[in-house]
Amino acid sequence: MDSIQTVITDKMKAFVKDHPKSMVSALALRGLMENLDDQELSSLYKGLDTAVQHSSFGEPIGTKLATAEKTAVGQQAPDFTMDDTTGHPVSLNSFRGKYVLVDFWASWCGPCRAENPNVVKAFNQYKDKNFTILSVSLDKTKDAWEKAIQDDHLSWNHVSDLQYWDNAAAKLYGVQAIPANFLVDPTGKIIAKDLRGDALESELAQVLH
Repeated sequence: MDSIQTVITDKMKAFVKDHPKSMVSALALRGLMENLDDQELSSLYKGLDTAVQHSSFGEPIGTKLATAEKTAVGQQAPDFTMDDTTGHPVSLNSFRGKYVLVDFWASWCGPCRAENPNVVKAFNQYKDKNFTILSVSLDKTKDAWEKAIQDDHLSWNHVSDLQYWDNAAAKLYGVQAIPANFLVDPTGKIIAKDLRGDALESELAQVLH
């Protein structure tokens, strides 16, 4: 199946390159959007005719690329404010001066729950070294969200608007799969993203030595 999918992907990319004025190219590129890295997606998108780029099929690709550019490593992390479990508004910018892991997850997300022990370990190791975590949940119900926080021993800052995939911060950061995270330095700049397993601890060891 993997080899067949590779052939299909290659043929779709070739079609997009060879037919820059076809709306089908934009439709094909939308189908490839989650399977290509941002650089390759951008290259194929820029090769399309302007009218195709701005079509109903092309615009979501442009929006995704614009969001990815705003949240790339080296960019200032977009600020957002969202309520915590007590209804108190918390903003990302309120953590300026610290290293902050902006962590997108949900109680219903199996891979997120499997990753949480690694995040807990990293937090416990570096919480006294100018590091904290701001977790953003894509949950739909407060009870499930709070239970997961308690069950997984996530003893840091948590926010959510309980809007599932319409979570405002997730949309702002272009998050389309979870777990996802962004490591922000004390000046508010994104210095790494999607750190999982040992990669999170390794990155923190470098910047917090």
